[in-house]
Amino acid sequence: MTKRDNSTRITLLATSVLAMASAAFAADVTPERLRNPDREPQNWLMNHRTYDGQRFSPLGRISRDNVKNLKLAFAIPLGGSAGDEWVEATPLAENGFIYITDSWGVLYKIDATSGEVGRIVWRMEPKQEKQANNRGAALWGNLVISPANWPARIVATDKETGKVVWETNVSFGEPQLRITAAPLAIKDRIIIGASGGDSGVRDWVAALDAASGKLLWRKFTIPAPGEPGSETWKDANNAWQTGGAAVWVTGTYDPDTNQTIWGTGNPVPMFDPTYRPGDNLYTNSAISYDPDSGNMNWYFQYTPGDMWDYDEIGTHIMIDTEVAGQPRKLITHSARNGHLYTMDRHNGQIIGAKPYTDVNWTRGIDQKTGRPLEYDPSKDIQTYAGAGNLAAGEALKRVCPSILGGNNFWPSSYNPRTKLIYIPSMSGCMTVTVDRTKHNAERGWNGGEWTSSERFETDLTAVDPVTQEIRKTTHLRYPTRSGTLSTAGGLVFLALFDGTVAAFDDTSLEQLWKINVGTRFAAPPMTFEFNGKQYVAIASGASPLSKRTLANTPELSEQRNATVLYVFGL
Repeated sequence: MTKRDNSTRITLLATSVLAMASAAFAADVTPERLRNPDREPQNWLMNHRTYDGQRFSPLGRISRDNVKNLKLAFAIPLGGSAGDEWVEATPLAENGFIYITDSWGVLYKIDATSGEVGRIVWRMEPKQEKQANNRGAALWGNLVISPANWPARIVATDKETGKVVWETNVSFGEPQLRITAAPLAIKDRIIIGASGGDSGVRDWVAALDAASGKLLWRKFTIPAPGEPGSETWKDANNAWQTGGAAVWVTGTYDPDTNQTIWGTGNPVPMFDPTYRPGDNLYTNSAISYDPDSGNMNWYFQYTPGDMWDYDEIGTHIMIDTEVAGQPRKLITHSARNGHLYTMDRHNGQIIGAKPYTDVNWTRGIDQKTGRPLEYDPSKDIQTYAGAGNLAAGEALKRVCPSILGGNNFWPSSYNPRTKLIYIPSMSGCMTVTVDRTKHNAERGWNGGEWTSSERFETDLTAVDPVTQEIRKTTHLRYPTRSGTLSTAGGLVFLALFDGTVAAFDDTSLEQLWKINVGTRFAAPPMTFEFNGKQYVAIASGASPLSKRTLANTPELSEQRNATVLYVFGL
């Protein structure tokens, strides 16, 4: 070997070592990387992409000018018996590799680096006994951390090998408890929320040590007797023990104030407040926690004494903007009860709240307190605008929005360039029948039933979160459970139950592109980039429960359900 050959060999070896070192560094998803996602806009490293929950991507190669040329790049079937399975997870993407979960809790690593085909690298099978809603995974260090259920567990999988590193059972002996929210990695811990409230579970938020899975703290979302807020459960039935307040959508986090904000679900039984008189804290609330200690900083309750299943589990999006010329740190939330609320991030103080869809359960929201105008603190059972059915034999009343919302678990997105929030809301109302025998596991915990003869459709609505004024609305013929994605390309992406994936101009809301793949969606879209090419990815497949949404959409009665990850590119 010549001296030159040896020198070249040494140079190549050094380059190879540096490349491997760089790859190893990139492989660790550090707290620093999670705090600074815009330094690597090509990746989507957590459920909402960013801690603030905006679901906005600074990628703009796919733009309003060229989106008409968007086409299917490749598709990857997920699961096994597709007709019985579903996907509600947001895919994660790092350096061309995708991580996604299905309804059996199976975690997939997919190699998408070719841009032409997706190859499954490994599958982690947590061996669930039955299916459960699952909204995805989290990345931390060299781990992919995902929920599994029946029993409820959090599983950490080695990102390279697909081998389980640790697994923590978080059911605490409660067989109906589930973990459906994607975990949230904050510093050296993993924050999770419990669901299953509609099955009589007293829910909670908890933190695990990210390296070992050890439980660090757990805080119940319903207070026990003697704890602050327990006085709002005024029943003699011990309803607090089975009262719900589920946490089933991933929260947000503000590193500057070190607070993480999670939304909670309805009180149980959902339709009969006479079984659980009082405001029922901390159901239907936004709760701010210190992620280090689990201590509550503040809370805000949207619908005290709820009787319509108006969960407020949806994303609480963080915005830094100006109000009356002054810089403010805000939270905005497109509530299931039909209003857009904007609050101060430090204490939950209301900036304003106005309806973004049809609402008749209240005449409006007090702009100082954030309470419904009819709220009466002296009443154990709220009547609001008289849309409840509390007397036996009373004629049913049409209640708007329906149990589906408004907005629900499918996320809104916020574009810091247009300064608008894009809300995918379900149009349609309902009637509720109270059944005071449904207060236990044998009878279903519901306290009644909801029905609707209306056709559920979608309003894509752009709203100014500071003033809560509607700027633009586009009505779509089929319902959504997908959520929106907004991008620097001037686009908003959304999917519908009829199998349509579409892109809209972020100012006019004009539809610029669509494709129909023939199977319904209940998962949000996301976007990533590899080798200078941008892609949009979304998984299809909706749960059997979604058939109620389609009850009055006869043309979709024979639609098939399939679980497939679709990836689109130019």
